[in-house]
Amino acid sequence: MDALIDTITPRFARRETARNAGAFVSGVLSSLETKNCWTMAELSGHATPDKLQHLLSRATWEADEIRDDLQAMIVDAFAEPDAVLVVDETGHVKKGTKTVGVQRQYSGTAGRIENCQVAVYMTYTRSKGHALFDRALYLPRSWAEDHDRRTDAGVPEDVEFATKPAPATEMITRTLDAGTPAAWVAGDEVYGSCPDLRTALQERKVGYVLAIGCNRKVDTVSGRCRVDELASALPRRAWRRLSAGDGAKGPRWYSWAWIDTADTPAGGGYCSVLVRRNDTTGELAYYHCYSPAVVALAELVWVAGRRWTVEESFQTGKGLTGLDQHQVRTWTSWHRWTTLVMLAHAFLAVVTAAQRAAEQRNPSLVRLSVDEFRRLFVALVLTPLQSCHGCTLSWSIWRRRHQQRARICHQNRSSRRH
Repeated sequence: MDALIDTITPRFARRETARNAGAFVSGVLSSLETKNCWTMAELSGHATPDKLQHLLSRATWEADEIRDDLQAMIVDAFAEPDAVLVVDETGHVKKGTKTVGVQRQYSGTAGRIENCQVAVYMTYTRSKGHALFDRALYLPRSWAEDHDRRTDAGVPEDVEFATKPAPATEMITRTLDAGTPAAWVAGDEVYGSCPDLRTALQERKVGYVLAIGCNRKVDTVSGRCRVDELASALPRRAWRRLSAGDGAKGPRWYSWAWIDTADTPAGGGYCSVLVRRNDTTGELAYYHCYSPAVVALAELVWVAGRRWTVEESFQTGKGLTGLDQHQVRTWTSWHRWTTLVMLAHAFLAVVTAAQRAAEQRNPSLVRLSVDEFRRLFVALVLTPLQSCHGCTLSWSIWRRRHQQRARICHQNRSSRRH
């Protein structure tokens, strides 16, 4: 943990700001049920939340530079030539209309239309481990075309409306341009349906396994066909039972079928359609696939199975480090909060993986999880450091005073309106 803070310290103009960033990272790693500037400042022994609020809003530092540091840490820990970049979006339910990017829109997290923020994330994953690697806030058209709202939220002038695959493509391109070892990209239907993303990957000779809807059409030697029609015409011998990797309860077994297509890749290589069948429910899932060289079916199945790692990253990022608990409104503050939370999440993922490698495998124990490591880290390291019983009463008085001021201001506004 000390080494991590030492790594990012040069990114800040003042040493005090670096210390506040360290307090922030410790706060989001803590067992606080609700993580915001108030609760984390109290935990860190600050007299008020001003220092952490200043860190997120007005202090001099660049979130993208911290992002580069966390990416270097993840690459050092997990890099392998055939690593997978997994892209996906998640929604953060929010109230009001002032927070940047918030509007009523579909949230996959909630499974319905909600008043929420949506962001696109990318996870770097390999057998050693995985962690959130990059992020991009989705700016809806209603926000992109509203000059006043953009100005109030501090949205940069060069940021325009773009569909979700566009920032995903940008993150992938930036990662590959930096020389990060990666051979595959995986994603859901939002990204599988984007021809620009698929073409960009083909031109770079980067393989992909991207989910598509059952109504998508592909070129075959018999003409253009829907993928569900191709699957329904397959003989029984076309299906092979393979595991998509280990889940929480062991191997995830499905039946798979692999269909060649007549697509001509932009940079050469091989295109195909992969079909997954749940043998219990009969449910089918479909994938666009591309590889620059001949690969085995088992490799495509393995890549398809790695898509779950981004879901696990969302779960641990939100549940353990407060990825969705921010109470910030501006473009800059959102990127700073999210980047520091991703740094804390990467720390957990990397150190957990190192501990797994160091331990001698005990068949009577389940493998050490990120959740369990965080529990140990809080109990054995953070709690002794952050014990501050003397400031509890002071914080209670500060909160009550602040809430009273807010109450009086609200009453004054109400009386003026009436």
